[in-house]
Amino acid sequence: MKAERTVGAMELLRTERVALRQWHAGDLAAFYDLYSRWEIMRWLGPHPRRVIADEAEAKQRLERWAERTAAIEPPQGLWALVPLEGQDRPVGTVLLMPLHDAHGLTDEVEIGWHLHPDFQGKGLVTEAARALLERAGLPRVLALTDPGNTASKAVAGRLGMAEEGLTNRWFGIEARQFATGSAAV
Repeated sequence: MKAERTVGAMELLRTERVALRQWHAGDLAAFYDLYSRWEIMRWLGPHPRRVIADEAEAKQRLERWAERTAAIEPPQGLWALVPLEGQDRPVGTVLLMPLHDAHGLTDEVEIGWHLHPDFQGKGLVTEAARALLERAGLPRVLALTDPGNTASKAVAGRLGMAEEGLTNRWFGIEARQFATGSAAV
């Protein structure tokens, strides 16, 4: 895959160390690199979980993400996380998306994050997610993590989110639910 510099992608926000911007067709190589890794995909989505198999599948998923983000009002969306120092391509995703359950759209919103293993442990996701939460200004936001994902649990803790326990309400899977604000599950 040929790497292309992204031009014209809307930047949502910038912190001291990262920018959140739209994923763009020119990001295909970075998107594929991220979501073809088992160490990322083992935590995401319904079972059986699997990696993106090839460039064609990555392109289709990236196009669907662009459509989903275009259909909602920022700061909600699926945002490419780009470090500002020494890197001009995305190394992860920070998302803020409306949640659906078995009955359809709910009034709940999810924040989530996926980060390339080479960039984990540096606080980039925490910084970006905190800035996104501040920008959104919502009274309550959920983070849903795989019960075994201790790294994501730690990010939720650093964001000041309260653990609300295990739930099967979302995505047809068991997830550990964290929340900003102070409403009961």
